[in-house]
Amino acid sequence: MIDVLVIGAGLAGLQCARVLARGGRTVQVVEASDDIGGRVRTDVLDGFRCDRGFQLVNPAYPDAKSQLDLRALDLRAFGRGIAVRRADGLAELGLDPKSLMGALRTPYADVRQLTAFARWIAPALGSVPRLLTTPDATLAESFDAAGFHGTLRDEVFEPFLAGVLLETQGATSSRFARLLIRSFALGTPALPAQGMSAIPLQLAARLPRPVELDTPVTGLAREGDHWVAQTPAGERAATTVVVATDPVSVGALAPVPVPAMKGVITWWFSTDVAPTDSRYLAVDARPDAGPVVNTAVMSNVAPDYAPAGQHLVQASAVLPEGADCPPVEVVRVRRPPRHRVHPGCLGLRPTHGRGGPRVLPDAHSQGIVTYGALPARLPETLTVVPDPAAGKVRTTSGTS
Repeated sequence: MIDVLVIGAGLAGLQCARVLARGGRTVQVVEASDDIGGRVRTDVLDGFRCDRGFQLVNPAYPDAKSQLDLRALDLRAFGRGIAVRRADGLAELGLDPKSLMGALRTPYADVRQLTAFARWIAPALGSVPRLLTTPDATLAESFDAAGFHGTLRDEVFEPFLAGVLLETQGATSSRFARLLIRSFALGTPALPAQGMSAIPLQLAARLPRPVELDTPVTGLAREGDHWVAQTPAGERAATTVVVATDPVSVGALAPVPVPAMKGVITWWFSTDVAPTDSRYLAVDARPDAGPVVNTAVMSNVAPDYAPAGQHLVQASAVLPEGADCPPVEVVRVRRPPRHRVHPGCLGLRPTHGRGGPRVLPDAHSQGIVTYGALPARLPETLTVVPDPAAGKVRTTSGTS
């Protein structure tokens, strides 16, 4: 019998197994799908590297610096700034010295708005422990309290954060949003040269045992001094079980409240000619903007994302809970000339209670749908402990 069974081979499960194995425990990771990574996966289709949803890695994230070999990932950085599509043209807000003067000539270089933003971000400029002890509020409430209003908020920060937080109402924790902006200020987001799947592959390579794939856990039960997990391939016994899956899957195995979930859809397009040579992420600030929250020419950032002579473009839209996928036509009508939709269609197993693969209605589009990408709110701190008397899992909660 092993010491620990880890259910789920996403980043959380793989890192958990690494730490436990390093501490001398015998650990086995089981994964329901056909590969590791959870949401952090890359499919190679006709030479194009399509991550499962638009994703990036920020080398300034504390765990990225301490737990990953960033040099081995061969990170390719986005431009340090953002492009904003306005009704009167494109505004590029670059933060590097070469672009800063151009950014100061945009409509967003307003002293009052910049001062208000500085007032909002100030709590994140000190120590992180101190930030985490400050009173929390929603993102929208915190912007209002700082007097942060105007085009810089409406056309730059809110559209940008919508693509990161997967919500457009400003309901996210302001503490969490400040931590994110702090990380973006300290580091430049990037892509591993070979796709986001390089991250879970790196973590898994350090495990003493290979991950058991195609092994869903259908039930957990306490038997004496150990736990038994039921799988189609038979029972797995372990002294301790760690459930490291998405919140919806956790709710099927343990009495943990399942939060509302937020989703995202990413369309991938190929083109013979790149619509721009920019490495910036672009957002749409036009009054008649559609559902797309951001777009980027991925091959400008990481050339290996596309075959030689081709380019790969992503466009992502937020999917509120229960919402249907917008049709790919909403992207096509706003796409630059000379784009063509990459042939083929890829549907993911939904993670939020919808059976069967979900694909876009257009058979010539390729879209990746993740219904349960993020919880709609950060959960309270949960501690899961065995309850031998009841023969099941018991949870305790409290705010930290």
